[in-house]
Amino acid sequence: MAQTKEFLAFNIKMLRKKSGFSQEKLAEAADLSAQTISDIEGCRTWVSDKTLEKLSKVLNADVFQLFIPPIKSDEGNVDLALYNRLAKLKTIMKEDIDKRLDQFYLSEKSTSGG
Repeated sequence: MAQTKEFLAFNIKMLRKKSGFSQEKLAEAADLSAQTISDIEGCRTWVSDKTLEKLSKVLNADVFQLFIPPIKSDEGNVDLALYNRLAKLKTIMKEDIDKRLDQFYLSEKSTSGG
C-alpha cells in the first residue's frame, strides 16, 4: 500500500506542475483543502474515490493514470513516454470499443426491425 501511495503522490504532483497549479490552486479547483493536497503529495494520507475523481477531473487525467508507476531512465529521470503511451492506448481502446458497440447496436436494431 505504501508504494501505491508513492505512485499516487508522484503522479498528482507531476500532473499538478504540468498543469501549472500550485497546491493551493489545485485544492481550490478540486474543492479540497490545500492541506489535503499537501498530505496526498507527502504520502501522509489515503484518498477516497470521490477525491480521486475530483483530482483526475481537474488534472485532466483518468483515475488509473494517477496510479501508474513512474519509469526511471538510466540517468534517473522520469520517463513519461510510457505514461503517455498508456494514456494513448486507453483512448484508442475506448474508441474501438465504442465503434464496435455502435456497430452491434445498429445491427441489432436492423434485425429487430426497430
